[in-house]
Amino acid sequence: MTIDQTIQQLINECIHRGMIEPMDEVYVRNQILSLLHLEGFSIDESEFVEKHEDDDPDLIIPSLLEEIIQYAVKHNVIEDFLDAKEILSANVMNCFLASPSIINQKFYEKYSVSPKGATDYFYTSSKNSNYIQMNRIKKNIVYKAPTEYGELDITINLSKPEKDPKQIAKERMAPKTTGYPVCLLCKENEGYAGRIGHPARSNHRMIRLNIRGEEWFLQYSPYVYYNEHCIVLSKEHRNMLISRETFGRLLDFVEYFPHYFIGSNADLPIVGGSILSHDHYQGGRYDFPMALAKEENPFTVVDFPNVSCSIVKWPMSVIRIRGSKKEELIELADRILGHWKSYSDPEVDILAYTGDTPHNTITPIARIRNGQYEMDLVLRNNRTSDAHPLGIFHPHADVHHIKKENIGLIEVMGLAVLPARLKNELVEVEKFLLDEPNEVADYHLEWAEQLKQKYAGRVDTENVEEFVRLEVGNKFLRVLMDAGVFKRDEQGKAAFRTFIQSLNKK
Repeated sequence: MTIDQTIQQLINECIHRGMIEPMDEVYVRNQILSLLHLEGFSIDESEFVEKHEDDDPDLIIPSLLEEIIQYAVKHNVIEDFLDAKEILSANVMNCFLASPSIINQKFYEKYSVSPKGATDYFYTSSKNSNYIQMNRIKKNIVYKAPTEYGELDITINLSKPEKDPKQIAKERMAPKTTGYPVCLLCKENEGYAGRIGHPARSNHRMIRLNIRGEEWFLQYSPYVYYNEHCIVLSKEHRNMLISRETFGRLLDFVEYFPHYFIGSNADLPIVGGSILSHDHYQGGRYDFPMALAKEENPFTVVDFPNVSCSIVKWPMSVIRIRGSKKEELIELADRILGHWKSYSDPEVDILAYTGDTPHNTITPIARIRNGQYEMDLVLRNNRTSDAHPLGIFHPHADVHHIKKENIGLIEVMGLAVLPARLKNELVEVEKFLLDEPNEVADYHLEWAEQLKQKYAGRVDTENVEEFVRLEVGNKFLRVLMDAGVFKRDEQGKAAFRTFIQSLNKK
């Protein structure tokens, strides 16, 4: 296709999806022509070909954008490096988007009919605008791995583009900025054009929320790891903090959006996920493995007879509380948090403090299930030792070849986000098991030899991928077991029961 045909096809697709009205066609076309430094426009209707109906609808707009970006690079409209291409792509799609006020108005009009209808609208809009980068997300390797705790979700993350040498050089040479926006989650990212080293956000929109008297913002993740993966962020750039107010906000959110769950990363390094400098939560419309896990050891906490409590059968240490009265759950969660923050049990390596440095905190998750409020409180500890310098309750060295990064909210709930390097590295492990020429990385070699012994006489070209994927799942299970503060052995279970009993001591 010519560039004019590609532009027209993009416009037609966006009209078809209701992003703009037919009356907007000429205006939007001229905006795009300006971005591409084009002074004229002409297409031969007889040669114009629309995308086929059997094309993946999530990929039609991204593929047309890619053609436009390739044209811009070829004709020196932009330089050939990542950020320049991202900025132009976002600017093109911004031509099809209404202002934040209009999008918020439409959202709340739909919300008055159905909360689900409102989020459906905003999620679809975020995909159509290519803010959610579906063409990259579909590259991820995704599967489920069976374990005694249920099926774990495994994702090898291939969605984030690798920086090319030109991009890296540009970032090194870029002048220091004024720090605007302060971070990737700040509200000032909405509509921000982007710059070298800071992603393009021209096509980014947020929904305003009032949560407990504060202004918060709802957006979707550009690289969703699960269905309708959303982020809820504070208007104020402030550090993450798990507190009574956190529990209240989480339960308020699921009351507003009962078809979503929401959770928070913990608020300490090592156990707190990637961004601790901006208070935010993550949610979505997905049942994680932990949410589906069975309950065991039910118990009651004094002063809370109407709240059902239990331990969750999960490799990490999780207390589940459930009730019909929101404020009772907030009160109990706050009591458990306060007690845990000062709790020590040296027999199982749990110390609340080293000097004045705190180690204990909680990763909380909220949902509404069967008409009741429900919270999972995952006990975390970030202490380190000489044997485990990255964290006693962190993936240990023998699983680092698969997963070394912090175990944040998403992993806690049973979804492994594994590094892109594994895509090719696991293929080499498969070749090793098949006795084919291979280049197994040194850090995988011991594991590969263990697998060869385990599956001796059973591996062939038809099942080798299945076996390796199963064993990656087992490694992720080990990651979660390492992160559990009370282990699932007899000593750990007894120690967990002791902590539960201590909740009732005055």
